[in-house]
Amino acid sequence: MHDANYDPKTPIQKTDAGYSDILAKIDFNTFRRCPITKTPHYLVDFYNPLTNQPLAYCPRSLLKSVVNKHPQMRAFAGIEFEFFNFKETSDSLAQKKGSKLEPMTHGMFGYSVARPSVNQQYFDDIYEKSREFNIPLECFHTETGPGVYEAAIAYADVLELSDRAHLFKMLTKKIGTLHGITPCFMAKPYGNQPGCSGHLHFSLQDENGNNLFADSNDPQKISNTCRQFIAGVLQGLESIMAILAPTINSYKRLNIAYWAPVTVSYGFEDRISAIRIITPPICSSSATRIEVRVPGADVNCYLATSAILACGYYGIENKLELPPPKNAKECKLLPQTLSLAVEKMAGKDSFARKVLGNDFVDHYVATRQHEIRLWQLAVTDWELNRYMETV
Repeated sequence: MHDANYDPKTPIQKTDAGYSDILAKIDFNTFRRCPITKTPHYLVDFYNPLTNQPLAYCPRSLLKSVVNKHPQMRAFAGIEFEFFNFKETSDSLAQKKGSKLEPMTHGMFGYSVARPSVNQQYFDDIYEKSREFNIPLECFHTETGPGVYEAAIAYADVLELSDRAHLFKMLTKKIGTLHGITPCFMAKPYGNQPGCSGHLHFSLQDENGNNLFADSNDPQKISNTCRQFIAGVLQGLESIMAILAPTINSYKRLNIAYWAPVTVSYGFEDRISAIRIITPPICSSSATRIEVRVPGADVNCYLATSAILACGYYGIENKLELPPPKNAKECKLLPQTLSLAVEKMAGKDSFARKVLGNDFVDHYVATRQHEIRLWQLAVTDWELNRYMETV
């Protein structure tokens, strides 16, 4: 972030290697034409130039490696982004130093029919240009909070969905600059407002397109495959928490009072559990799925889908049993800070190392340790206001 070296150093940033180049290979399947500039746009994967092997810490390559281990099960996903919008530019943000920002609209108007008309062209541009950029939105509307929108990116193959999620943020920020608006995908911009989610929905299909999570003959309408998948995710959840909640700010969103999970839990239609199971009659049998409610809008979709799928596949491979659901408030707490989450992930025998590999974990842990160190050295406005005259 902010074009600065990591401290401590990561495997990709070794000064004794002279900051050597890495190899970027274009994925020609990702061709799009930018709806604003009309220029061609491609995504790339990163490779080691000496071995010609994908880099373990390339987000797209990591997801491909997880998916390719299970070709008989095709993973599908969708994501919902909630995000604040401010009447600010990069110049005004710098002048205000991120404080006392002007929201695009005031008040709490979730699912409002009238509110989008206040900034109709901006609202329409996001929807229409997303469609032109091959990022179809299943729904787009206001959410609870001043100037908050929510976009549900259409369900798709998990790699395509992650591409869309990455490009949606980029495109929305670009559109915002044209309207003098700054969209904000922080997990918790305001302490006294609901945070911004990045809920991820998952299902698996067999080679014939049948939903492997659904079982119409089961009393709960879910299959043993679904139960095993959930059991794997629950077993690995603490260890991958630093991926699902990657910033210092992420953990300020996780508060049951604002419908964000804080425990290792699951439930049917339960919005305070970490995993919500969605089955008929809420949806059709073919749409049976799970929703992982831990991530915020600050999530890296490639890394999050990789981690969740890797844990779920582990549950299927090892036929893990899913215990009956409990009240979410009675379940084990998830790590409450980035420091605790990194500690869980970095452990010698962590679940994350088991399913994602040491090379990726060592790199990712180093990046999060860097983030923690910067936070520890920072002096905040809260500290100045509280202690300047009183200590």
